[in-house]
Amino acid sequence: MTAVKAGRVNQGRVLQALHDLGPLSRADLARLTGVSRATIGSIVQPLLEGGLLVEGEPQRGAAPGGKPARPLWFAPDSPPLAAVHLVPGWVEAALVRADGGILAVASGRFRATAPAATVVDCVVDQLNAVLAGSTARALGVGIAVGGIVESTSGTIVACNLMPELSGLPLGPLVSERIGLPVHLDLHPRAQAIGDRWSGPGRGEQSFASIYIGEAIGAGLFLNGAIHCGPAGAGGEVGHTVVDIRGRTCRCGQRGCWETVATRDWLREEAARLRLPAARAMTTALLAGLSAAGDADARELFERYAHNIALGVVNLQQILAPGLFILHGDVTAGGEALRGRVERQARSRLPARSAAGPQITFGPAHDRTTLLGAAGLVLSRSFPLVG
Repeated sequence: MTAVKAGRVNQGRVLQALHDLGPLSRADLARLTGVSRATIGSIVQPLLEGGLLVEGEPQRGAAPGGKPARPLWFAPDSPPLAAVHLVPGWVEAALVRADGGILAVASGRFRATAPAATVVDCVVDQLNAVLAGSTARALGVGIAVGGIVESTSGTIVACNLMPELSGLPLGPLVSERIGLPVHLDLHPRAQAIGDRWSGPGRGEQSFASIYIGEAIGAGLFLNGAIHCGPAGAGGEVGHTVVDIRGRTCRCGQRGCWETVATRDWLREEAARLRLPAARAMTTALLAGLSAAGDADARELFERYAHNIALGVVNLQQILAPGLFILHGDVTAGGEALRGRVERQARSRLPARSAAGPQITFGPAHDRTTLLGAAGLVLSRSFPLVG
């Protein structure tokens, strides 16, 4: 590892420690990152000079006669981070402080089949709206999008739900129009950064952040670092096969996880069972029908939990992240669904001395992915590792 790269990784460790634990002294940071007091000074000084961090008021330590420590924290006027979450028919942008505070939000809609130029215009319009109120120049923009991405070039390689965007170099196009560096990545991977930054993954060394809604994807935080294949590959867990004789998926394979655990599958099954409001079925509505005693709804609720658990079991068997943070439509199923998924996943795994997989839900209507998209800017500037 070159000295420059090592320095950026160490800066990433410092920033992650601050995000995890709050204001910390240089001595605390040296202990947590495993470097000397002298080295920690050279790590944090550029962050102070660049306006990202600031020193707090001196605080006397427990040792008598010791020099008062000055805790480091994110500067309130540090360069902000711009973020975009792009999904079919909708885009949300935000301006975010380095400590995770949201300064401004804007959103816009477009037809899911709109041409690529219209989508780019919508993204740029929302970014301009949130940037307009800031006197400080943003450090950069992070864009989280579903589909297969090529993160080094900022290109959407393929997007089944927004086919007009397949092959679109979204990052460079947006960067050219707003004059800022743009970092593009997979939606669930950005989501995982948001979970690590300010969600249930805070302080965790390994976990899987899974989005389940109109599609399924995962961001993996393993052994203290976000997992990413070459040029942004990986995370497309929705297209892992769980039934070789199953339905044909949008991707062309048969029996993908997405064919048995997405919102579309839930509505198709609800229609087959003639449940009320089948075409608009949601996890919340299904949970309510099940709790009210509808036998068909209860059976579908159990199958839905089983199908979600299938993918969880596969990931646990291969990578053993232990903690699974679920986001998207699935969270509306509440504790009834969370508990069922956890029990079914544990029942399908071999008994080990370590505890079985833990399932938790992200908050409903949360902005974890937006925060993660902002975190992309920091993670590309300073690799965030635990």
